[in-house]
Amino acid sequence: MLSKRIIPCLDVRDGKTTKGIRFKENVDIGDPVDMGRYYYNEGADEIVFYDITASSEGRDIMIDMVSRVAETIFIPFSVGGGVRSLEDMRRVLLAGAEKVSVNSAAIKDPEIISQGARAFGSQCIVLGMDVKRVAPSAAIPSGYEMVINGGRTDTGLDALIWARRAEALGAGEICLNSIDADGTQSGYELNLTALISENVSIPVIASGGAGNIDHIYDVLTKGKADAALVASIVHYNAFSIMEIKNALHARGVKVRMTW
Repeated sequence: MLSKRIIPCLDVRDGKTTKGIRFKENVDIGDPVDMGRYYYNEGADEIVFYDITASSEGRDIMIDMVSRVAETIFIPFSVGGGVRSLEDMRRVLLAGAEKVSVNSAAIKDPEIISQGARAFGSQCIVLGMDVKRVAPSAAIPSGYEMVINGGRTDTGLDALIWARRAEALGAGEICLNSIDADGTQSGYELNLTALISENVSIPVIASGGAGNIDHIYDVLTKGKADAALVASIVHYNAFSIMEIKNALHARGVKVRMTW
């Protein structure tokens, strides 16, 4: 059995780590490079950095930040937000990231997934999915709709259909974020996570809603996720990475405990 991963998520806006609730009311909480170093030392398995306004503002990702992070931490990290082309992917990877996350750009031009997979390998291409619950319909039979541009734009695209298509195009991993649960600390969207996890063969990272260790345990077991993204729960010192891992280990979840 592969170890389940605990992955801090750093949302970056104007060079600062920020945190909001359901993509709104963001407040700045620190420097992303310093926080990346801290979580690396704390025992994180990977780290995710999202430039949360790059897509909606139509600008490039902050390559300087990526380079500074790569000089500081020695675990895999992925970068998303503002990645719109194969050249953007190349720049992010050459700056030191192990993975690139595509979200809005992939829905607008799905071929970016297959282009990236061919050029750099599927293991480098993460599909970011921002999803909200809606009434099921002919277009959205699962009842979960994809949204883009930092949660600002509805797409009319069914999340499950899109996840399967992206996997076929070459995505190597999915980072699945529930906008309904994001930042609420009331628990992950277990139905959504299980739906996607059970219907694709690539790893699924659950995102949005972690407020305590029970939530993380539930999404890794009932939700069948391969990894849990955490933000508020660690940013505000409710729990450390090792407290989370020790608790999961005690409950029979396989996690990486030694380095």
